[in-house]
Order: sequence, then structure tokens, then C-alpha cells
Amino acid sequence: MKRIAILCVLILLIPLSGFTQAIENIDFISPYNDGLAAIKKGNQWAFINQEGTLVIDFRDDVVTTTIENDSYPIFNSERCLIAEKKEGITYFGYIDTSGKTVIEPQFLNATNFNDNVAIVLELKKQILGSNDIFKKQQVAYNYFQVVINTKGEILHYLTQEPIRITLHKDFIKQPPKITSRLLSENTYAVWSKEKKWEIKVLPQ
Repeated sequence: MKRIAILCVLILLIPLSGFTQAIENIDFISPYNDGLAAIKKGNQWAFINQEGTLVIDFRDDVVTTTIENDSYPIFNSERCLIAEKKEGITYFGYIDTSGKTVIEPQFLNATNFNDNVAIVLELKKQILGSNDIFKKQQVAYNYFQVVINTKGEILHYLTQEPIRITLHKDFIKQPPKITSRLLSENTYAVWSKEKKWEIKVLPQ
């Protein structure tokens, strides 16, 4: 009789529904990309896998992409865009499917990955000289449009001439625009200074 009683108690403790995890009060659920769907609560986003398990907890640094009138963060090539403000300027980087930052926020703008490559604005610091009175370096900042791989390594420069920028929050209200785009594998459209499109086929 004692064994029967224990068995009855265990049966009562097992949930009848079969659900092992419930994520409630979700404001938005995106389609799956790279096996993960973005879910939104308030101003924060998290990611679930195809079993509905929360694999990346809610956070407020992921970057949304507008797709068919909806905006949500996406994974592509196992990378998702994140943004971080430093001294009032937004820098972009990437996390992997575990939520780990694999490319530190350092770019003035960046695209989602596509077939293991992304276009980013690489910031370069140029030392012009030094001011002996104030003991400060005189510097200038430029950026280039470059193609990177999923490790953050630069594969190609899409623009050869640097674009000068004043690196201050009063001058950078919005991220500078990326004017190049991927057309197909190794083929890019680049907007030139003559305000015309150039087609560049890059070596593999």
C-alpha cells in the first residue's frame, strides 16, 4: 500500500500539460532565422530555438532590421548585430548564437551578415602631430567601407579613399550610411564619389 501511495503522489506532481517551459507576456515573435526566433518584451529582445527554449536572455543592445513592415533582430551566418554607445557615439559589433560578443562594437555602421560576410564602416585614427603646450596628440578620423568575415577580419576594401569624419556626438547624430551592397557572391555595388554605381567583383 505504501508503494501505491508514493506512486500516486508522483503522478500528481507530473504536469498534465507536458510543457517544460513557459515564456509569458511576449509582445512580438519573429520568424526563425538561423534556427533562432527573436522575442520581445518591452524594449528588450531574447532568442528561442526551434524547441521553444530560451537560448539568449533578454537584452537591449541587439539591432533590429525592418522586414516586411516588422522590425526585429536576426541571425545570419550565426551572427547578430549589436550596438553600444561610447561617449554618445554608436558603435556596432556582433554576437554569436550563444549570446557571446564575438566582434566587439567598433564600427560606425554595419550590415547583417549574408553568406558569412558583412559590410562595415571601419574607423581609422590618424595622428597628425602633437601639441606641446597642452600635451595632446592632434588626430583625425576617417572611415572606409570594408567587407569582413564572421571573425571580424577584413577581407576587402570597397572604398579606397578615406572619408573624413569628426568623431564627436555633436557631429554624428546618426550612423553614417553604408552606400555599398552585396549583389551576389563576391559581387558588390559601390556608390562612387561621382554619384554613380560601380560594380566590383572581388577575388575569392
